[in-house]
Amino acid sequence: MSRGARLAHPCLPVHYSPVNSERRTPRPISTGTAHSYAWGDGCTGWHLVRAQSLSVIQERMPPGTCEARHWHARARQFFYVLAGTVTIEVEGETHVLPPRTGIELPPGTAHRVSNESPADAEFIVVSEPPSHGDRHETGSTTEPPGRDG
Repeated sequence: MSRGARLAHPCLPVHYSPVNSERRTPRPISTGTAHSYAWGDGCTGWHLVRAQSLSVIQERMPPGTCEARHWHARARQFFYVLAGTVTIEVEGETHVLPPRTGIELPPGTAHRVSNESPADAEFIVVSEPPSHGDRHETGSTTEPPGRDG
């Protein structure tokens, strides 16, 4: 066998697509190859990991954009800023996050992300389990446990 030749190792786990049960080999992913979607007023998200128990999304928010204040009953989230500045209001306290800074939000934590800076903000949102279908806007009939509304 020549140097550098690679053999499949019989003990390596088999990976399956989150969409179906087909075998697949993990491959690099980027915003150029990931499934993207538009949200809000000109914002974009890219699904970098879309698995049953984990979601990793890269998001871009233009200047002056924001999302509705909300919370998640099951999802724990971690926001990590890549570029620009993200302002996040968490339970009434405002945090301004520069690049290479993050914040963890436990389930039931009301929050609102905005970009109050003059440049695009890019950040990663890690959710475990995925937050889609687990979003409750504040002021709705189901407030987080222990909250008056």
